[in-house]
Amino acid sequence: MHKYQNFINGQYVDPLSGQWMETTDPYRGEPWAQVPRSGAEDVDKAVQAAQRAMSSGPWAEMTASARGRLMHKLADLVEANVDRLAELEVRDNGKLLSEMRAQLAYHPQWWRYYGGLADKIEGGVVPIDKKDIFAFTRKEPVGVVGVLTAWNSPLLFIAWKCAPAIAAGCAVVVKPSEFTSASTLEFAQLTREAGFPDGVFNVISGMGGEAGAALVDHPDVAKITFTGSDATGAQIYAQAARTMKRVSLELGGKSPNIVFDDCDLEKAAAGVISGIFAATGQTCIAGSRLLVQESIKDALVERILEYARSARKGDPMQPDTNIGPVTTPPQYKKVLDYIDIAKAEGARCILGGGPATDKDLPGGQFVEPTIFTDVTPDMRIAREEVFGPVLSILTFKDEAEAVAMANDTIYGLAAGIWTRDIGRAMRVSKAIKAGTVWVNTYRAISYMMPFGGMKRSGIGRESGLGAIHEFLEQKSTWLSYDETPVSNPFVIR
Repeated sequence: MHKYQNFINGQYVDPLSGQWMETTDPYRGEPWAQVPRSGAEDVDKAVQAAQRAMSSGPWAEMTASARGRLMHKLADLVEANVDRLAELEVRDNGKLLSEMRAQLAYHPQWWRYYGGLADKIEGGVVPIDKKDIFAFTRKEPVGVVGVLTAWNSPLLFIAWKCAPAIAAGCAVVVKPSEFTSASTLEFAQLTREAGFPDGVFNVISGMGGEAGAALVDHPDVAKITFTGSDATGAQIYAQAARTMKRVSLELGGKSPNIVFDDCDLEKAAAGVISGIFAATGQTCIAGSRLLVQESIKDALVERILEYARSARKGDPMQPDTNIGPVTTPPQYKKVLDYIDIAKAEGARCILGGGPATDKDLPGGQFVEPTIFTDVTPDMRIAREEVFGPVLSILTFKDEAEAVAMANDTIYGLAAGIWTRDIGRAMRVSKAIKAGTVWVNTYRAISYMMPFGGMKRSGIGRESGLGAIHEFLEQKSTWLSYDETPVSNPFVIR
């Protein structure tokens, strides 16, 4: 069993408490590594290292272009370690190796994109309406950034959050999920190999209510960026407000996947499957609400069932596996509880509906791909985030009803639209209250494209040009070259 250490100030160190936690392989249901159970003292040690890096030494003195070159080196190192890092992620979170390898192969693009952007951060000269004043703005790093990542895609979230923060000149302290810390602790070594100065990239593992809370509370942390549930996000938002921290939150969703009767039915069916059963439904953008036009419901459901019944459950390391285990025991129980709630509320289960009972599945955390019809908008299964392989099917009559149903949610992270009508695609995508709308595709991401939510799905955006500004403060400077005496110092200029 591998025993990991925290990564603080460029070195691997034991937790000050001397306590470790077991991390479990969700497929086999067995512990395979130990990670530190850090406390407030470990957090303080990491934050102080990050603060020193930003205030003195090579990072504080480094040019933006030099920062960018280090980020490009890191991208190359990630590229050389894709297979090893992907396998670590699968051991930790049980997602498919094919999925995690694809994520890790794409991961370096964030470091290259923001590495190239590092020396394009510009202020401006303001043609001020005051005589003999030279006025200009500059953009400076916000300060030490606390990074809290979720358990479903740890290293992808590192790229999304840390690449723009580091390009902006910040130093980071990462607290990964207590369920999936190993890959992030391994990744830290690559930042050292790339030549990042000590203290720029720090990782401490621990429980959310202990290490995570201490990071949010720390007075020297200027910003928190978090991915996770809306309930935890709201708690972090309130907690961070006590010390006036900047906050970015990428939270949950109950995303509608809307299928109109003029769609390409085969593509739509595949898109519905991708939206809900890929990654075992454990994604914030899961298309967990299928809204289908009444006239094509039976035809679409038939095709979806064909896809879903053929999905192979099994070892996520194997290339022919389609459905892996649920990552954590609490999440496994939550998914099964929601299935029971749906049945009790009158939804009709047409596929799955419980734990997988295949004898060749170890670990005990597999849920059958589950589909409910006869779902009404007031049911909990149609309103609350399940975060598992559970699809709710609702029907609509026309475009107006589809938009109303899609927006009838506290969330606003993503949505899918399936139609051949370009006018409808433009109208509906504009009307949907969500941060991302896919038309005739689903689950597409890019380092170039902003990602984030509306309503309870979050605050701020990740990826794209604008994301770097989440980690910058704008400063206004007034320089007077007027040599005449001030006529009245008691009056505003």
